Amino acid sequence: MKSLRNYLDKIKPNFEPGGKFHAFQSVFDGFETFLFTPNTTAGRVGAQIHDSMDSKRTMIIVVLALLPCLLFGMYNTAYQHWLAAGNATFPFFTMMLYGFLAVLPRIVVAYVVGLGIEFVVAQWRREEIQEGFLVTGILIPLICPIETPLWMIAVATAFSVIFVKEVFGGTGYNIFNVALVTRAFLFFAYPSQMSGDKVFVPTQPILGIGGTVPDGFTGATPLGQIAVASPQAGEALSIVGVNGQPISTWDAFLGLIPGSFGETSTLFILIGAVILLLCGIASWKIVVSVFAGGLCMASVAHLCATPLYPASMLTPLDQICLGGFAFAAVYMATDPVTAARTEIGKYIYGFLVGVIAILIRVYNNGYPEGAMLAVLLMNAFAPLIDWCVVRANIRRRQRRLTA
Repeated sequence: MKSLRNYLDKIKPNFEPGGKFHAFQSVFDGFETFLFTPNTTAGRVGAQIHDSMDSKRTMIIVVLALLPCLLFGMYNTAYQHWLAAGNATFPFFTMMLYGFLAVLPRIVVAYVVGLGIEFVVAQWRREEIQEGFLVTGILIPLICPIETPLWMIAVATAFSVIFVKEVFGGTGYNIFNVALVTRAFLFFAYPSQMSGDKVFVPTQPILGIGGTVPDGFTGATPLGQIAVASPQAGEALSIVGVNGQPISTWDAFLGLIPGSFGETSTLFILIGAVILLLCGIASWKIVVSVFAGGLCMASVAHLCATPLYPASMLTPLDQICLGGFAFAAVYMATDPVTAARTEIGKYIYGFLVGVIAILIRVYNNGYPEGAMLAVLLMNAFAPLIDWCVVRANIRRRQRRLTA
């Protein structure tokens, strides 16, 4: 590492103003600060506290917390393909390789498009390259169906980075979660590619690995099946996997069900949550509040269950384990840029995310997954929540001063 540090110090003058490659200063700065913690301070006088935990290292920890979901998504993608193809054996390493090959092009496309735009904007503005896309680039493939065409991911990523992030000033200034807007853009622009029973399970072998799935198979997610179900009064909901076998709550908790690549396993999402909370990256107040709001709304809906709204017949535990609810609670709602920032506001923000997510899921069959819309809606209201909390604190202190 010392030799690399010396080499970077040697070529650094070429990228500074007046150097041969000064036009690429932001590119060099981004590469250097990714490898080494900056040793600069805010000034030459006064107290200086230098913390090695800068935003780049924070983003890297978030990426590490996403790895459990990524690794399980690789296995589950192959597992669903193996079931749909009728395979009798499930070789672990072969399946992991299949899942890796399935998701790798999507990760590459998201990073190439998103980081490419950020590099261009940084050069144009003569600013350092922002590191926020380190997390966004891996989030996008995790929240999309595995069969989403690469060109759609490229278009949606470009739209979100430009119109949701860069036009507002870049990392730290966006009011909406960039990855969720990418997902929303895909959902509303290309609905047939983002829902249905064919987009969540790969149908073809990759480099000779896997099998060919019959044309008549169904890979609808549990929530997708529930949205079109027509149960009779007193009849239990029937949710089946791609092999026609019933899906249990335990299956949903483990994540062995069709769904977006990284959202299916509540177990591995909770492992990621532990990493984020232990490192102090995510707010436990928001995470707990989202789950509390979801459980409260799910309990109310279950008490008032009616066949007119089949999702209301799910138990509160099933509501939490199915779909992208847990993923949104841990990785999306806790985004420090777009979430509420006051301590009381975090409770309010998280609780409303949970309530609205279940409310949309249960009472609007056209949107069987409400977590995405709930987080985006509350992103818009987060500044108002903080403003109300601050004003309430000011009024309380004024009354105390008067007394």
